[in-house]
Amino acid sequence: MEDRLEALETKMMSAEDQLDELNRTVWRQQQELDLLREQVRQLAQQVKTIQPGAPNRPEDEIPPHW
Repeated sequence: MEDRLEALETKMMSAEDQLDELNRTVWRQQQELDLLREQVRQLAQQVKTIQPGAPNRPEDEIPPHW
């Protein structure tokens, strides 16, 4: 009986360690996701500031045969 109890306690400690590691991983991923969202927001803001329909320079135009 004591061996079974010890085996269960060992499994429980291992499960707790794995859960802690998973929590740390999720936390790090959330931090990265927040950073990426902010970068996308900033890029979207930059795109909005570009004036559509502004005259392009001739050297920026793609030749018609492309």
